[in-house]
Amino acid sequence: MDPIEMIELFDCPICGGPGVMFDEGGWALNVQCCDCGAHTAVATYKPENRIEIAKAVAQTWNVGKVIKPGIGD
Repeated sequence: MDPIEMIELFDCPICGGPGVMFDEGGWALNVQCCDCGAHTAVATYKPENRIEIAKAVAQTWNVGKVIKPGIGD
């Protein structure tokens, strides 16, 4: 199992849907809501600091700092 799957993600701060961590081809991570599409900024990483960056992205999501898709976004 991938260690980043063990990082706790709260429900979406916009709609309450589930948040999922996405790895963008081994160079970047972000968290996105499966229901409304709200997401964090994409954070790039090097293989040796992947877990550290994953925890930082999860913390950003968990405190509610997300980009909400919609008109004007």
